Amino acid sequence: MDHFSHDLLTWYDRHHRDLPWRTGPGDRLKGQRANPYHVWLSEIMLQQTTVQAVKAYYEKFLARWPKVEDLAAAETDEVMAAWAGLGYYARARNLKKCAETVAREHGGVFPDTLEGLKALPGIGDYTAAAIAAIAFDRPETVVDGNVERVVTRLFAIETPLPAAKPEIRSWTAKLTPRERPGDFAQAMMDLGATICTPKRPACALCPFHAHCLALANDDPERFPLKMPKAARPVRRGAAFVAETPDGRVLLRTRPEAGLLGGMAEPPTTGWTARQDGETGSDAAPFAAEWSHAGEITHVFTHFELRLSVWHALTPERPIEGGRWESGLGEKALPSVMKKAISKAIPDAFKRRPHDR
Repeated sequence: MDHFSHDLLTWYDRHHRDLPWRTGPGDRLKGQRANPYHVWLSEIMLQQTTVQAVKAYYEKFLARWPKVEDLAAAETDEVMAAWAGLGYYARARNLKKCAETVAREHGGVFPDTLEGLKALPGIGDYTAAAIAAIAFDRPETVVDGNVERVVTRLFAIETPLPAAKPEIRSWTAKLTPRERPGDFAQAMMDLGATICTPKRPACALCPFHAHCLALANDDPERFPLKMPKAARPVRRGAAFVAETPDGRVLLRTRPEAGLLGGMAEPPTTGWTARQDGETGSDAAPFAAEWSHAGEITHVFTHFELRLSVWHALTPERPIEGGRWESGLGEKALPSVMKKAISKAIPDAFKRRPHDR
């Protein structure tokens, strides 16, 4: 399998992506080594998210918390607010816990083995392998969605996903070299992202062009095979956007456990991924002149949520578990709640804290 890794690494040395968290081949020749904190932060952010979406968040986090000890010492609410919009908010809570663990129990130094990394909060098999390979040059097997696509095409794997994962992992392990395993892992990701793309792959430019069984059969886009997806269920609920005359909005914090845990929201009804919540104004958190502002739709991984949005202009009043906030752009509001507030108050996120 050595010729596969040689061909891929030769391609990577010329065509790798320049990414803010990456130590490229040229940097490595100058003696630079990957920063484990940078690798870890980027890998957590990249889970279920695109490179393009992550770049600005990564740079913002690194400017605000340059070292893992800085992130460990940050207020959790600040971290959640900085994460807002990246989704999968359990990642942000685990990010904070992991930083605290590394700072407290490891003196600010990330473990350099697969087992040591997997013992940290929020780091599973894939992330541990990626950090071990990229940050510490451990010859670990790194398989993400891009790698799955490359390998299923290269070896024409007929087993559909997810059942094909063990076979893909086995082939990837055979391909992974002992020298430069971190660069190899990043090269496979780059190949899948830029050449071996889901649609219209640029096969003529691929370093595996001569060896790809899917290309030999003239059908690369057929791979990877996938089981038919079940229909995404639709859940319904309501959001109540209460606004004071001076422009403050009623927010509360969702429970730590569960979807969007620990994030801010206007009061909503009891919807979950498995059940609907009430949708009418009679479910409002207090009596007021509630007017229907419309409906918003937000797609989560396993379901679609449709929220009826209600708006009321009201004097400030004490609400158990609630608080009246201005400067919403600085709050830990997930995208779905920003949509709901904007539906009721179109300029809500353009206001400065003391504007009306």
